Amino acid sequence: MRAVTKLISQITDNKLDLTSFAKDNGFLFAKHEVGIAAQGVAIRVKPNDALSTLNKIEHQNSSSIENLAPIAIGCIPFDIKQPHDFVIPQVIVGRNQNGDEWITTIDDAEPDFDRVITDTTITSTYSDTYSVSPGVSIERYLEAVRLTRDAVRNGDFAKAVIARDLVVTCERPIDLTSVLLRLQNSYKSSYRYLFEGFLGASPELLISVNGSDVSSNPLAGTSRRTGDQELDKQLADQLIASTKNQLEHRIVIDMVHDTLLPWCSYLDWQPEPSIVEIGNVQHLGTEISGRLSEPRASVLELAYALTPTPALGGHPRHEALTHIHEVEGFDRGRYGGAIGYFNANGDGCFAVSIRCAEIDDTRLQARLFAGGGIVGDSEPLSELAETDAKFQAMLNAITQIA
Repeated sequence: MRAVTKLISQITDNKLDLTSFAKDNGFLFAKHEVGIAAQGVAIRVKPNDALSTLNKIEHQNSSSIENLAPIAIGCIPFDIKQPHDFVIPQVIVGRNQNGDEWITTIDDAEPDFDRVITDTTITSTYSDTYSVSPGVSIERYLEAVRLTRDAVRNGDFAKAVIARDLVVTCERPIDLTSVLLRLQNSYKSSYRYLFEGFLGASPELLISVNGSDVSSNPLAGTSRRTGDQELDKQLADQLIASTKNQLEHRIVIDMVHDTLLPWCSYLDWQPEPSIVEIGNVQHLGTEISGRLSEPRASVLELAYALTPTPALGGHPRHEALTHIHEVEGFDRGRYGGAIGYFNANGDGCFAVSIRCAEIDDTRLQARLFAGGGIVGDSEPLSELAETDAKFQAMLNAITQIA
């Protein structure tokens, strides 16, 4: 295969909008309008073959932007042993932190120049008639939380995340572009993504690699937000003071740190978690950053080592995952895994696959997911309320009429 990279300005005077380029049938991974969008499939590759395939692509870079290379994009499922692959797209567009914009084409792919034009109009092609029903019953979820809490108290493991799903059925097909634009407007600081019917807005950076620089921003511990600044400040203070939420958060931080450390010459992290506000919820978050040792690990290798994090699985990992499989009652699929992209150099970025929906092939049905970490102090009804709050991001984006 052969790839050619040029500046967008060499092709068109129009400003690039990543969401408009991806549209319903493309690929997207972006935050603050920095990231990539793509169309078409040049080749599908298995995880073990992805980097070697990218390195075999002959690449001509006439963009004057250094370190550009063809990319692969895809999802790592919650159960990393489930079959999955990555896509090397035919046409890739991107924007970096400096505002530089480029386009890469594989072989003789013809870019759809209309997709480069900025178009952030939110349209709706579906009716406001829809229904919402639980996947796993609420009774099953509450019992799973109770069993998990009791298992933690019994010393079987330190933490396990229990999730549930909702099914949204619409009268007319869901407009994925409109959903992504609503997420863009409401959750600007999140990673917006689209991969073959799987879309969302994740606030959680799993892993990013740029040269020797590596970073992660785990989130764990959640409280609601009301829109009242004074009340939200009180809720944030309670979150920071909560022994239950601090324990849940510390388990995640320790795992991410201990996993990354063997690959790093140094690794630093915030001494205390900060409050991360995302729409109607707020989380405890800790930034972790460092430098990779030589020979440096790829972002793909690190993403597999971290997936699933204790923020979506539990700790110890094997015991928690075994328990989740026994009590939760559904297959998570891509929820709770990771989504992102990487290039032949091993650079790239993955976010944790949360605040998401699986859209079926008819576009008439969406399956939403939300969960929370269960420790010894967890209360089933409080955990249920937390999942209700987490559902709102995707539920509003799918059902809202523009």
